[in-house]
Amino acid sequence: MTRKQILISAGEASGDLHAANLVRAYAARGGEAGFFGMGGPRLAGAGVELLVDCRELGFIGFVDVVIHYRKILRELDRLRDALAARRPDLLVLVDYPGFNMKLAHCAKGLGIPVLYYISPQIWAWRPHRIHEIAAVVDLMAVLFPFEVDLYRRAGVPVRFVGHPLVDEVVPGRARGEIREQLGIDPGRPCVGLLPGSRPGEVSRILPILAAAAQRLEDDIGPLTCLLPLAPTLERGPLERITARSRTSIRIVEGRTYDALECCDAVATSSGTATLETALLGVPMTIVYRVGRLNYYLMKRLLTVDDIGLVNIVAGRRVVSEFVQHDARPQAVAAELRRLLTDADYASRMRADLAEVARRLGDGGASANAAALVAEMLRE
Repeated sequence: MTRKQILISAGEASGDLHAANLVRAYAARGGEAGFFGMGGPRLAGAGVELLVDCRELGFIGFVDVVIHYRKILRELDRLRDALAARRPDLLVLVDYPGFNMKLAHCAKGLGIPVLYYISPQIWAWRPHRIHEIAAVVDLMAVLFPFEVDLYRRAGVPVRFVGHPLVDEVVPGRARGEIREQLGIDPGRPCVGLLPGSRPGEVSRILPILAAAAQRLEDDIGPLTCLLPLAPTLERGPLERITARSRTSIRIVEGRTYDALECCDAVATSSGTATLETALLGVPMTIVYRVGRLNYYLMKRLLTVDDIGLVNIVAGRRVVSEFVQHDARPQAVAAELRRLLTDADYASRMRADLAEVARRLGDGGASANAAALVAEMLRE
């Protein structure tokens, strides 16, 4: 029997991680399909044949997409050609909707079934996209319970699989042991800095976080600052930014969850990192800034008041957000100081984060998604 072929397309660090775990979960259940497509180092490590490296498409905002549109189109055409030439049995899309929905249209025209894992955030912006999704996606696998009704009302076949981070966000060792391994002074507060996973994010957000850490240290005394390195980023550009700060900021490679487990507070960009931090129960603040035109366009399209996923899942603001003009080092430093020095405030936030974690499901998302892959291949 000819081995089934699956084109999988994932963008950004989080998509690469979740897609790789789906591939491994499929293999663990005895599946023997050949995977190829777009992803990063984690998908490559899972044995996927990469036709496109998603790290080459790490653009943020409408303006960057327009500037780099030709490059994006070249890589999209590479995958469209692969769909047409290799005619896989299934297309699996992981997040990254601006790019992946175009692939879905191509697959629909070729009669290739489409599984979408990690829904486009239609509940946050451009809700009309649900009609386009209904036209080209055969099955939507969602991470949040509230998404199920949205898709059912639009006639999109949908399954709730839970959030993959519930299984993935696990420190390697106990907090005390990790701190000892990393040489963290137990007498100093430990602050995590998470500036995002794309170069465009980092260039705008990391200078704010580094300056905030410096102000915080000037205020309360010596700190330990940890910056987990996203696998989609190079170390050099981050070092050039952190070198401008008088505060020592230590870049940690390959141990993101260990680093977060050590932290007493975290300043993070919006996105998946807020959920990772919530699952570890670490008090946090959200910092985000994009270019002026991108921000203007984003504000016109957003249908939610908060941009942090942790707040959206909670259904209310449980973590402070410093966005665009409010993303100033002095404001971020003041919030971090409160998280470190106001025990009642930090305790209330930990309780709220525990509730967010409960809403993400009981685990097994990757295995559940892999079961849907097997189901669609049988059909």
